[in-house]
Amino acid sequence: MTIEKVINNNIVSAFDEIGREVVVMGCGIGFGSRPGAKIPEDKIEKIFRIESGSVADQFKELLAGVPLEHAKISSDIISYAKGTLKLKLNQSIYVTLTDHINFAIARYAKGINLENALLWEIKRFYPQEYELGKYAITQIKERLKVELPEDEAGFIALHFVNAEYGTNIRDALRFPNQMKEILEIVTRELGIKLDEGTLHYERFITHMKFLLQRVYRKELLPDEESDLADMISQKYPKEFACSKKVADYIEKTAECRLSGEEVMYLAIHIRRITMAEE
Repeated sequence: MTIEKVINNNIVSAFDEIGREVVVMGCGIGFGSRPGAKIPEDKIEKIFRIESGSVADQFKELLAGVPLEHAKISSDIISYAKGTLKLKLNQSIYVTLTDHINFAIARYAKGINLENALLWEIKRFYPQEYELGKYAITQIKERLKVELPEDEAGFIALHFVNAEYGTNIRDALRFPNQMKEILEIVTRELGIKLDEGTLHYERFITHMKFLLQRVYRKELLPDEESDLADMISQKYPKEFACSKKVADYIEKTAECRLSGEEVMYLAIHIRRITMAEE
C-alpha cells in the first residue's frame, strides 16, 4: 500500500494494490512517513474501505483528533456486529459510533453522565442492538478501565439502529417512543392486552420497525391494492379502524401520510395479534 496522506502518527490515507483509497490504522504507522511511501505490512492493524467519498472524508477528519485505542475499540465493536450478529450496516457507523464513544469517554473523565430517557423502550423494542450496546461498554471497561453507565448502552444501540435502517440518528431517537405509542393505540382501541411472548407480537413489532424505516426513508408502498384494502376494511372493521388511528399518529409525528396499501397491511398484522389474544 502507498501513503497518500498522513492523518496523524497512527493513521494514514493510502491507495491499495488496485488503486482504491483506503484508511489504514496502526501504532506509529504515520510517524516520519511521507506521501508516496510504502506501508510496512507488519505495522497495519486495521484497513477501512469506505465507498462513500463524503463519509470517508468525515472519517479521516474525525480520526485526526481521536485517540488510537478509541478508534480501535469502535472498529472492533462494528466488526463484532457484522461478523457475529450478521448485521448489515451503513458505513456511516464508522463515523457516528467512533465519535460517540470518544465523547462518551470524555464525558466520563469529567464526571458527566447523560440520562437516557428512552432506555426502557430501547431494551423492549431493540433487544439485539441493546445487547450490542452492553457488549460495547464491556469492551470499553475491559480495555480502557472506563466504566460507562447502562444509559450509554442504549445510546450506542441507537447508533446501530440508525446504521441498520439507513436513517439519521435524529430519526432513530424517535423510533422507541413511536413504537411505544403505537402499541398503546392498538391496546386502547381494541381493548386487549398484548402477549409479548407470542410469534404474532414479534411479527407485528418487526413490521412496525420496517414501516417506520420506510416512513423516514420515504420509501412507502404505493396505492396498488385498493380492492383488497376495501375487502379488509369490510371483513375486519375494528382492526382497519385501529390501523387508520396508527396511520394518523404517524402522519402527525413523522409528517408523512401512509398509503392505503400500508394501512391495509398494518390492519392485517393488527388482526393477527388480535387473533392471538382471543
